[in-house]
Amino acid sequence: MQVDKQLLQHFESGLDPQRIERSEIPAVLLGYGEISAIFRIKGEDRAAFKRMPLFSDLGSAEAYVRLYREYCRHLGEAGLTLPDHDTVIIQVPGRPVVVYIAQERLPTDHFGHRLIQTLDKKSCLRLIEQVAREITKVWRYNAHYAPDVELALDGQISNWVRHGGENDPLVYIDTSTPFFRLGGVEQLDPEPLLKSAPAFLRWVLRWMFLDDVMNRYYDPRQVLIDIVANFYKEQRPELIPGAVDIFNQFLPDKLKRLTAADAEKYYREDKMIWTLFLAFRRVDRWLTTKLLRRRYEFILPGKIRR
Repeated sequence: MQVDKQLLQHFESGLDPQRIERSEIPAVLLGYGEISAIFRIKGEDRAAFKRMPLFSDLGSAEAYVRLYREYCRHLGEAGLTLPDHDTVIIQVPGRPVVVYIAQERLPTDHFGHRLIQTLDKKSCLRLIEQVAREITKVWRYNAHYAPDVELALDGQISNWVRHGGENDPLVYIDTSTPFFRLGGVEQLDPEPLLKSAPAFLRWVLRWMFLDDVMNRYYDPRQVLIDIVANFYKEQRPELIPGAVDIFNQFLPDKLKRLTAADAEKYYREDKMIWTLFLAFRRVDRWLTTKLLRRRYEFILPGKIRR
């Protein structure tokens, strides 16, 4: 995929991050990650965009794009199917350097978190088993190539798209946080990612949560617990017992089996952390725009049901 850089330059120049639908080139929100928004831009209907205004200079943005491309390459080598994609770096004077990640726009109702709202329970469990099989490809890759190369991934149900029949591989879309290690050394510098947090909160995140967040997605058991716990957020807790049974079949023998209680405990802690994080971001937006009269660069979600 190759997107129009001039269109993105024009879009970024006229963007209102707080009301993107009123920007000079209007945009339509498609969804949110924990630190970034996904949207469609008028004039480029083929792609879904994720905007990352995290970089203080061109060099750091270019370094991130190199990591992103290498991460996608390794995921492909591991056997995952990724959407067609592109990256564009945009500079507007007086603002952070922005990286846009463009991905082929896939049907909204084919995303995993949408499918589990419409499929019957048996079909939902088949989808969950598909996710388990795809994730296992990454652990096999790591077992073969670590410590030279070791990949992490966030396997939540919303990160998988059924773009074909039930027997076709799922498409994995969450590639914007390129966690991978070479020779046992983490390649991603987390400092740019911390810029999405309020300045007064960053030291707490470094101290209390950074290592945990960066390490959990390398741990097969933690990845699977995270997926199971996410069914609470998606309002489908009745899928949890079946999901636990499925994932335990794919968990390496040396690791402790998952339980529904593990998922419930994880969900309570995760919900508290992300609810507080979003609340602090909203406070930071108010302070920046209302008190300091400055532009707030990040697109924040409305109320999220957890």
